Amino acid sequence: MRLLLQRVSRAEVRVGGRVTGRINQGYLLLVGITHSDTASQLEWMAEKVAGLRLFADADGKMNLGLADVGGAVLVVSQFTLYGDSSKGRRPSFVDAARPEIAEPLYDRFVALLRERALPVETGEFGAMMDVELVNDGPVTLWLEK
Repeated sequence: MRLLLQRVSRAEVRVGGRVTGRINQGYLLLVGITHSDTASQLEWMAEKVAGLRLFADADGKMNLGLADVGGAVLVVSQFTLYGDSSKGRRPSFVDAARPEIAEPLYDRFVALLRERALPVETGEFGAMMDVELVNDGPVTLWLEK
């Protein structure tokens, strides 16, 4: 599983002009699933996201987590995180899981975040999505498990 986490002050995802998810302060998560991902990897990643302390405290140090600031999560599926452009000019996506494998894992990851009492919004798996965000920082992390 690969995840690109962006700390945002606002983020929104639209499919065909219809808003499918919108948050204010929190994390925008672009999530890529590979064919060998397991339930334990999803658990680890959900726990990591829920526990990260990426918001500033009164002293300006990154000491506060999502729950401390009333933050939310916007989760967007992103198979291109498994794009390999090391050869040629067109990336290969053979490491990205096929939709019949990836979608149930993506859904489980979203459920695991919700089980941790996080407000979670989502895009629409497999759809062409427009994602709009306002960086808070910028703070961007690459997580992989």
